[in-house]
Amino acid sequence: MSPNKPPEKILFVDDEAAVLDSFKRQLRGKFDIDTALGPAAAQQAIQNDGPYAVIVSDMKMPGMNGAQLLAWARGASPESVRMILTGFADMDSAVKAVNEGNVYRFLTKPCDAQTLIRALIDAIRQYRLEIAERQILEQTLQGAIKVLTDMLALVKPEAFGRASRISRHVREIAAEMALEQPWQYETAAMLSQIGCLALPDDLLYKVYKGKPLSRMESEEFRGHPAMAAELLDNIPRLEPVSQAILYQEKQFDGYGPPEGGLAGHAIPLGGRILKVVLDFDSLSAGGLNKAKGLVELKKRHGWYDPDLLLVLEETLGMEAKYNLRQVDIVDLEENMILSQDICAGSRVLLARGQQLSRTLIVSLRNYHRAQRLAEPVEVLVPIR
Repeated sequence: MSPNKPPEKILFVDDEAAVLDSFKRQLRGKFDIDTALGPAAAQQAIQNDGPYAVIVSDMKMPGMNGAQLLAWARGASPESVRMILTGFADMDSAVKAVNEGNVYRFLTKPCDAQTLIRALIDAIRQYRLEIAERQILEQTLQGAIKVLTDMLALVKPEAFGRASRISRHVREIAAEMALEQPWQYETAAMLSQIGCLALPDDLLYKVYKGKPLSRMESEEFRGHPAMAAELLDNIPRLEPVSQAILYQEKQFDGYGPPEGGLAGHAIPLGGRILKVVLDFDSLSAGGLNKAKGLVELKKRHGWYDPDLLLVLEETLGMEAKYNLRQVDIVDLEENMILSQDICAGSRVLLARGQQLSRTLIVSLRNYHRAQRLAEPVEVLVPIR
């Protein structure tokens, strides 16, 4: 273990203090041990003193048995390896513990010290494997998302600009609603336009400038969420993101793609959020200010989740947390937000609303050296 790495702690839970004391004596100097006298104390320890690499619980305890406690711990501390150590080794208890608490080992009392030590070593090894796998998955996932968003920014800058604009609204909505795993909703916003990679530039220009579309153009544009969802279905852990994007054009009353019977709260929450913020962005692109845009959304009866309309209205005031500045291209920094399109002639290089990343800044500076661009550039800078 590296000197800077926190110790991998083990929590023993029992309703008898003498049993807990015996564990401390047996394992002193071999593991970092905490003890909890009963389920309530265990829950408090897991919430306040964790994370624990291993949680070892007695089975028969008053108020909450070991299977129930470990089932709760599975939600509160999912990486922890869970074990049962009990003198009541009936088959029903074993099956219940494994099914409800996803128990790694089921040991019986009396358990000699060597057997217990080997089981704990195996459990810690399993914990390390799960942590390493999670970190690899997270890094792979973050890398895949960054590749997709950078590709969208470089190939379809107006599409990326729209995704950047709505992601700020989605981030504020998720925070206001205290949603679990808010990264899923923000990722859905950032990738909501990835299907536009297959659409022609002139169509996207009309969409993002709020111009009217022909019937054929509307049908073509309505197909981009399904394209994006099909692409993202191939990336593990992005299933909720994929579903949110698939339903981004679905109205609350059930009208709109994809075809099917979903309506109201049966529509994925991510899809309902995207619907309201995307339509608000379209109205803004068409020239309506925030107040008039909200009024227009409220006129569209049955289109949106009414609770989300209220939350959007609450969060719009948060945009005042930015300062407007004018800077030269050489002075652009990460996380600045463009408040204007950056163009080379009639070609849009980066669209209004894009949040600048290192990749975009380097690309823009390289272009600027080869072909001078208009300066200064108007940007929004977050107030710290």
